[in-house]
Amino acid sequence: MTHQNNDLEIIGSILDGNTIHYSVLVDRYRDMVFSLVLKVVKNREEAEEAAQDTFLKAYHALPGFKHEARFSTWLFRIAYNTAVSRTRKKRIVTEAIDDRLVENYSVDEVRENAEQLDRQQQLSLMKSTMMTLPEDEQMLISMFYQDHQSIEEIGVITGLSVSNVKVKLHRIRKKIYAAMAEKMQMNYV
Repeated sequence: MTHQNNDLEIIGSILDGNTIHYSVLVDRYRDMVFSLVLKVVKNREEAEEAAQDTFLKAYHALPGFKHEARFSTWLFRIAYNTAVSRTRKKRIVTEAIDDRLVENYSVDEVRENAEQLDRQQQLSLMKSTMMTLPEDEQMLISMFYQDHQSIEEIGVITGLSVSNVKVKLHRIRKKIYAAMAEKMQMNYV
């Protein structure tokens, strides 16, 4: 039996009054929800609180779960919105990558220059570049490449259309390449 089918049975049981079964869903998704909110709030304590808030909100919203998406996707959307709300309250200013830089470099040019670096230097450069992205862009890249969420799932979680997710991922990749090119030029010329 898949998690999805099992989740639906558990939800049915909870809605029938067996609220103790909610702990099964909490246990099943605790780590993934925590990981998701930690990527947004970037603080372990805040992430723990946001994860607890997520499960509380999901529990209260369970009667409204319409089975249009998998339960996990629905839950991750609640987690994402909870985490984003918390960060809005404690806005952290990050140095944004200048959009004008994006137009100055081609992907091929960046790849050629990056090939001159060893693998460890490439990874270090990529990580430091990603940390300069705004939080929402870091989250999208992380959801797609690290969490292996589909574009459709990212759309459901973030509330963006599929085409908007695609466009944003493309622009973010271009920003990353441009910032990497800029850093390589400063460090290796």
